[in-house]
Order: sequence, then structure tokens, then C-alpha cells
Amino acid sequence: MKRNAIVLAIVILAVTFMLFMGRRMAGPPQSGGVKGSTLVGEVRGQQAPDFELKALDGRTIRLSDYRGKAVVLNFWATWCGPCKIEMPWFEELQKQYEGQGLVVIGVAMDDSRDDVQKFVQEIGVHYTIVMGREAVADAFGGVQFLPGTFYIDRNGKIVERVFGLAGHGDIEENIKRSLAQGAAPVNASTPAPEASKPQEATTGEVKPQEAKP
Repeated sequence: MKRNAIVLAIVILAVTFMLFMGRRMAGPPQSGGVKGSTLVGEVRGQQAPDFELKALDGRTIRLSDYRGKAVVLNFWATWCGPCKIEMPWFEELQKQYEGQGLVVIGVAMDDSRDDVQKFVQEIGVHYTIVMGREAVADAFGGVQFLPGTFYIDRNGKIVERVFGLAGHGDIEENIKRSLAQGAAPVNASTPAPEASKPQEATTGEVKPQEAKP
């Protein structure tokens, strides 16, 4: 009985030591430059977590930098077959709607930057591609399947989340919804709305009142 207790104690100590060494070798957890709360449950209407990731061209990309624009955030990988189908559509729709404030950001979940760079050149994609991190995917509630796409409105709130391959028409519809929601940037050249103009009376002989001295 005493011998069994000693053996059990040795096993517990060995397991504890291995866990301790494993954590030390793994180093401190990486946040991936994520700011804000992790998405939980129904993500529609929630504020998209901000992040800071490096683009293939060396730029530092922050989601918050695109406030005032609609953002399509697409998690993908070079080995993902459906991703290869969607990406040319994103390229096409970015060109079509960028004048209205659309930005497409592709988050590559590959380990090799060189593989991603080569793939992007071969497929002919010119929108922003960043090297992703698991911490960023986790902040968005976890990306269980690729592709995983988040449609974000001008205020940074999530309009829609789609996992797997979506049709061209569905993608365009979600883009239109994202562009329509949230506050658009103020443009001095934008004409005043009709409601601000004096309205003419349609019935009777009602006249505007004169200011009294």
C-alpha cells in the first residue's frame, strides 16, 4: 500500500514537471495584436474585434483604420479549394464597389508567407492580404471552417458571418448590406437631402408666417 502511494506521488510529480516545462517552452501566450472582446454566440450586430496584422507588402493593418468603410474580412488558406473559387469574386467585387467604400481583407491562415505570396500572384488577387494568427481567428469566435467570411459595416459591426463557399450573388448581397449600414463619411460635395428644402403647400392657401418685428 505504501509502495503504491509512493509510485502515485512520483507519477503526479512527473506529470506536473512535464506540464510546467511545456508551458515554459511554449512561451507567453500571443495576443496577435487583438483588441476588444472575443465574439460569443450570435455575432451579428456585435462590434468586430480590432486587430493588428502584417500585410504581404509589409504594412501594418488595423481593422479600426477602416472605420467609415464596409469591410469584407475573409479567412482563407492556400490549401482551401473553395477559397480559390471565392477569391476572384472578391477581387471583382472590390473593384466594383470600392468607390462606395468597400475594402476586402484576406486573412491567410498559412504558416509560410512565401507560399501565400506565390499563391496570390498566381491567382491574380490585388486586395490586401495579411498573415493571420489563431488568436485573431479565436477573437472572431473561432473559424471552424475555411473559408470564413465576416461582413462588417461602416461602424465596425458585423452584418453577417458565412462559413464555407458562398455564391457570387450571396456575397454581393452581403456587401450591399454592409455598405448600407452604419454612418458613411461626411462628404462636402454631397447634395443636401430633399427634406431640408422648403416644401410647397399642396392644398389650401397656407402661407409662411412672417417674422414679427
